[in-house]
Formats: sequence, structure tokens, C-alpha cells
Amino acid sequence: MAKMNMVQAINSAQDVMLEKDNSVVIFGEDVGYFGGVFNCTEGLQKKHGLQRVFDTPIAEGGIIAMAIGMGVNEMRPVAEIQFSDYIYPAFDQILSEASRLRYRSGGEYWAPITVRTPCGGGIRGGQTHSQSPEGIFTHVSGIKTIMPSNPYDAKGLLISAIEDNDPVVFFEPKRLYNGPFYGDPKDPPQAWEKHELGEVPEGHYTIPIGKANTVRKGTQMTIVTYGTMVHVSTAAADLSGYDVEVIDLRTLIPMDLEHIVESVTRTGRCLVVHEATKTGGFGAEILSQIQEECFWALEAPIERVAGWDLPYPHAFEWEYFPGKARVLDAIKHVMEG
Repeated sequence: MAKMNMVQAINSAQDVMLEKDNSVVIFGEDVGYFGGVFNCTEGLQKKHGLQRVFDTPIAEGGIIAMAIGMGVNEMRPVAEIQFSDYIYPAFDQILSEASRLRYRSGGEYWAPITVRTPCGGGIRGGQTHSQSPEGIFTHVSGIKTIMPSNPYDAKGLLISAIEDNDPVVFFEPKRLYNGPFYGDPKDPPQAWEKHELGEVPEGHYTIPIGKANTVRKGTQMTIVTYGTMVHVSTAAADLSGYDVEVIDLRTLIPMDLEHIVESVTRTGRCLVVHEATKTGGFGAEILSQIQEECFWALEAPIERVAGWDLPYPHAFEWEYFPGKARVLDAIKHVMEG
């Protein structure tokens, strides 16, 4: 088993699929010669050639439109949008074309495209390099939405996404690229090589889309979360003094509701945590479905911890970011409710 950080795991997944399937191609801004702004495609053009891994103009709508055309013609394109903050010019192509093609054509055509894009804050990127827009895409029927929290899941889920016959938007929390982050920027940086989930098979393997994972077992309450907040929530749970279960969704759509319901029904209390803004965020959907399915088992109101409802700030990043202290306060509030 090799030691990989998340960048290396994502690179390895693409390398494996380029070797395995001649219909896979990779493209985006600076993904070819440069190897991507975060090095997730480093060396792939040199290894697999200019026809399989190539650069595009700075035109996100065109990148996704090209991916859809390739997908219709029996290819499996992997398109990189350099930051999820830049994905909005491509949103119409994803919503109006990719998500609906199978339904509009009565199943005659479909586009097996994967859209990779780094998301989230914690890197001093300000409002144009720190956004978490996943909730916008979970609202669109016809596409699948994934956000891994560690290198092992990132590689297995990305291979599943590339092999899937439906469009997948694959969000990569860039704060986790080089190591887990537990919510306190004053802590020394951690590396994946010292973490058990930094052990990643070098060959082909998959993690099923739509399956959540319990990363911390507990009996008194359940935290449902994903991405960077998996590690922040686990760190807060460790400090809380309560026996808290933490569920990493891994796939947002389709959501593993059965897994969540089993846990919340057993613990009777629930906290939903995500980095994106609160109002209209995906946490509201999680909360509603838990309320519908677990009402009679709940011993306290479900609560949410999320980013504040304002553009991601540059100067006050750590006041905005839902860190360990905010999650810890919410755990205590739910337990005392």
C-alpha cells in the first residue's frame, strides 16, 4: 500500500483510468503541460500524450460543452474547473444540457462526464477562491454530487465517478489536499502520510457512489457532515465529553439516507455541519429529511453549524470558517436541549 496525499490519490485515479479505458480524456485550464494549479494532473500529459491530456482556453462553459459532446460520442471526459468559484459560467451547460440529456432523449443519449473542481476555504483565498457551491448542484436532478474527505476515498470515488454513466460533479476540499485539518489554523500542519487514510492502493479500486461512512462511533448523538468538516467535527466530538457518532456522507446526491436514519434513530440527537453558507445550504435538505424520517425518535431539535450568510471574507477567514469551537458549542447545545 502506497502513502499518498489527496493530490497524489486524485492523480493516481486519473492515471489508472487513462491506462484502463482508452475513451477517458482529461482537459481543463493548465492541466496539461503545467499539471494543474494544485498538481492533480502532474505528469499525466507526458505519460499519456497530448491527445489524452490537454489544456483548454479560459472558458468554463466551453470546457463543459466540449465534455458533453465527447460524452455523447462514447468518450469518458474528465473536465477540471480550476476553482469551484469559477464553475458558474459552466452551470448552464451542466444544468440545462448534461443533467437532462438522458431524459430529454428518452434514454437514447447520455453524457458520462466527470467535472472535478477544488472547493472550500482555509487557504487565505478570499471570496473568489474559497467558495463551497455544492448545494447549488445538489438541487439539480440528473447529476450526482460527491465530496471526499481523505485520499483513500478520493481515489476510489473518483474512479467510480469516471466509470459512472451519468454526469458527476466531484468537489475536492483543497484544505485537505496535503493533510487533514481539525479546524484550528494555529495547530501545526498535519500530513496524510501519518494518517491511516493516507494509505492508498496503487491500482484500480472503487468506492460505491451513494454510500456514507461512519468515521466515529457513538451512542448519544449523530453528526452528519462531509468534506473538511468531517475532521473538524471529529476533533470537536473528541473534546466534547459526549459519545458522539460522526457520519461522513462522501456522496451528497444520491444521499445515503438509510445510513443516517439508522444512526439518528439510535442516538436520538443530531447536528448537521458543513462549510457552505447556512441559508439554502445542503444542510437544510439533510435536516428536513432526518426530521421527516426520525421525528418520533428525536429527543432534541436538530441543529446546524455552517458558514455565515455572507461572501467568504479574506481578512476574517477564521471568524467565518465553522471551526472546532463552534461545533463544540453546538454539540453541547444539542445535548442540553
